[in-house]
Amino acid sequence: MTADRTALDRLSPEPPFPSPRPEVESLHAYSAPLEGRRQMLRLDFNENTIGPSPKVVEALRAIPADHIAIYPEYDGLKEAVIANLGLPLQPDQVGLFNGVDAAIHAIFHAYGDRGETLLTTSPTFGYYTPCAQMQGMAIEPIPYEGEAFAFPLERIRNALQSGPRLLLICNPNNPTGTRLAPERILGLAAAAPQTLVVVDELYEAFTGDSVLPLADFSAVPNLLVLRSLAKTAGLAGLRIGFAIGHAAVVDRISRVTGPYDINSFAVTAAFAALSDQAYVDDYVAEVIQARAWMGEQLRAAGVRHHVEGGNYLLIWPKGDPAAVDQALREAGILVRAMSGKPLIDGSLRVSIGTLDQMQRFWAAYQRIEGLAA
Repeated sequence: MTADRTALDRLSPEPPFPSPRPEVESLHAYSAPLEGRRQMLRLDFNENTIGPSPKVVEALRAIPADHIAIYPEYDGLKEAVIANLGLPLQPDQVGLFNGVDAAIHAIFHAYGDRGETLLTTSPTFGYYTPCAQMQGMAIEPIPYEGEAFAFPLERIRNALQSGPRLLLICNPNNPTGTRLAPERILGLAAAAPQTLVVVDELYEAFTGDSVLPLADFSAVPNLLVLRSLAKTAGLAGLRIGFAIGHAAVVDRISRVTGPYDINSFAVTAAFAALSDQAYVDDYVAEVIQARAWMGEQLRAAGVRHHVEGGNYLLIWPKGDPAAVDQALREAGILVRAMSGKPLIDGSLRVSIGTLDQMQRFWAAYQRIEGLAA
């Protein structure tokens, strides 16, 4: 019976299951991290490379067993985010999400519709595109400019005149590190009041370019800022992110999420991480130092590279990128190949960890590429 059913399925022009929406049928899922990463030096997905504050670990271990059996409670978490930011915000201006990916998904559900346009840059974070495609949106990617991957400010300004529904800016941009001054972002939002301007600031701590200290959401209610505790505080595995903006916009985005999307462990960890900003600051400072050291080594060795913002950089190997990628993996080091991405095809994106970790990466890379030690 099973063999006959399988044969009939192959002959049938229709799938043997209910058909999804056309947008889903043509969708390509975002490429998530591969399995088997935990014993490797993970320089492939821009994570914190040393783990969270000891206060986070202590708080998680102290969770009573009976608390696991009840739905999570979020009282005070928005206030803790505001206190950490040190800005005059109200709790209803902060949305809580199961990672910034969930916030991005919610933004598209709340504001994206079939036939409307997402305006963004290229290359940028790969999850924006499937979220837009899921809603049947048109995507207008504006390429970064020149060998320095400068932000295409004038082209974005011109494109805003046609009234796109969403403008999504990753600042600093992943993977190019391109930075846009906060004043420029505010100008774009003010000039396009019918467009929701979303600024993805997951890597802001490594540059200090946040728009938040300058933002007046009552004057520019179409501006929304995304933050996370994944890249700096080391909570990527627990998934918690924030959307900060005008209360009405945050409310609309929050309406399309589940009532308990953030689990109790993530809430407990977030409170602990937000209370230990000194730990985060020390880690960020070490990454910035390691980023500068890595740039010096690459310049001295004559290796083509690009480094500007974020806890990552791009390297163009002399040898076959896929072969170098594989050789690094065999040495226990993971990086991310940028094959097929516009402007940066043939490069490897390398996350920046501690100085010791980058020295380990550089020793392996020199050996693989035959560079003089």
